[in-house]
Amino acid sequence: MSGNEEDDLDLRELNDEELVEQIQDDLYDGLKDEVVEGVEILLERGWEPYKVLTEALVGGMKIVGDDFRDGILFVPEVLLAANAMKAGMEVLRPLLVETDAPKAGKMVIATVKGDIHDIGKNLVAMMMEGAGFEVINLGINTDAEEFLKAVEEHDPDILGMSALLTTTMPYMKTVIEELEKAGRRDDLIVLVGGAPLNADFAEAIGADAYCRDAAVAVDTAKELLKRRHNQRADA
Repeated sequence: MSGNEEDDLDLRELNDEELVEQIQDDLYDGLKDEVVEGVEILLERGWEPYKVLTEALVGGMKIVGDDFRDGILFVPEVLLAANAMKAGMEVLRPLLVETDAPKAGKMVIATVKGDIHDIGKNLVAMMMEGAGFEVINLGINTDAEEFLKAVEEHDPDILGMSALLTTTMPYMKTVIEELEKAGRRDDLIVLVGGAPLNADFAEAIGADAYCRDAAVAVDTAKELLKRRHNQRADA
């Protein structure tokens, strides 16, 4: 669509189905203002905040995630899309809290002690939020005590750790050992990621899975949570 046609598009003239599709397109293109406007129009039309989240934003981020995984989109474009999704979430978040909307799960995520890289970790956090998870992002250079404190405070389903340096990778094991000492390891699904990691390393340190990118992290989190719920239901 040319720039002029895009400018002439009146979102209010679209029916609900067309508007959801347009929000997903705008999200894909990283257009924050348009995403916010679309979200506000759906709310004005009486849509439940949770329905707007799942159909427009989560639906849009799923397309982004699929194309990222398939090599059609790259990190800069995904970050733009995730920022557009975040802008839409800012409108919805207080309403979701008010209505006590269901969440896919809760995640604490951080880059480990000694490591200050955060683009990949932030991308995972945004994609997880885009998939309907509540995400507590502790930032960078996070020590075991901070991880443990966050686990005690927020009681997450998932703990995510990121490292981009071979020198900081071993600290992930330290965090897991501290969780074990505190009796909290078994409560958590522990996901690890970062360029120098692999599945063998994840298994060796006692993590539940290695995630090579943000799209894989979302799929893995959903799959492992589903498996855990099924196990508890069968118990």
